[in-house]
Amino acid sequence: MKDPYDVLGVQKGASAKDIKAAYRRLAKKYHPDQRPDDPRAKERFAEIGQAYEILGDEEKRRAFDSGEIDASGKPRFHGFEGGAHGDPFAGFRHAGGGGSGRTHYEFRSGGFDGDPMGEADIFSELFGHAFSRGARGARRGQQRPEGMGDINATLEVDVEDFANANKVTAVFPDGRRIAVKLPRYVEDGQTIRLKGQGAETPFGQRGDALVKLRLRRHPRYRVEGRDLHVDLPVSLRDAVLGAKVAVETPTGKVAVRVPAWSSSDRTLRLKGRGLPLKGGGNGDLYAHVRIMLPEGGDEALEALYRKAEA
Repeated sequence: MKDPYDVLGVQKGASAKDIKAAYRRLAKKYHPDQRPDDPRAKERFAEIGQAYEILGDEEKRRAFDSGEIDASGKPRFHGFEGGAHGDPFAGFRHAGGGGSGRTHYEFRSGGFDGDPMGEADIFSELFGHAFSRGARGARRGQQRPEGMGDINATLEVDVEDFANANKVTAVFPDGRRIAVKLPRYVEDGQTIRLKGQGAETPFGQRGDALVKLRLRRHPRYRVEGRDLHVDLPVSLRDAVLGAKVAVETPTGKVAVRVPAWSSSDRTLRLKGRGLPLKGGGNGDLYAHVRIMLPEGGDEALEALYRKAEA
């Protein structure tokens, strides 16, 4: 373990205030959430915390300075040549004695219960109250602070993906690609949470990956709620005489009958061909007839109209 004074960058005679200030500055600088691209950030953050655990506690600092404990807080044993002043039990404190005839020794390494260093207050100031609650409870097996270690991505998806509950791939800021199976019902702007697939945290638990879905504008479909609208090109002949034509839907082509003498903007309803509804079933798809004249002209059609005008 590194010397805690070197880790925090303070002199051995530094005041408790200076030590606390150095810790606050370094903890904020090297927190893994602040440096997601630094592979050593987690290790450095742990070193800073360990150093402050020693120097931020009066008893532990005294024990370290006198050689009773090492940089990790463990007692030093030097054999019978002794520790400080040749005492082989330098890491222990005499408790008892006097006229009772009974003596016992107990190691005093500073309190692990409670909050002797004020760490909760520090983390609350640096990262918010949720973090401070996690710092107090981490040793007791509590969950990581809410939101800590979470990563976010926004993913544009097509109408077909929404309609078919497809599997899509989200790309996160750290370069990771995570496959996401869409639920049957999904909305524009909805966020999907992938438990435990976020960044690592100092609490030994990974955060979550949050994927915000955005419905990409489609070249064919117009979305209105859970219904879809599409233009249906129809030739003049089919509009006059009527015909069966194919309509593209998100789940495949469907044949639909165009009635004779259908004008442009006539709407044909395809029931259940829209987006999935929350309570089951699907919205509808509306095909809007658009009469299209033949490209390059049609001599027979032109002659027919000229004869009618004569």
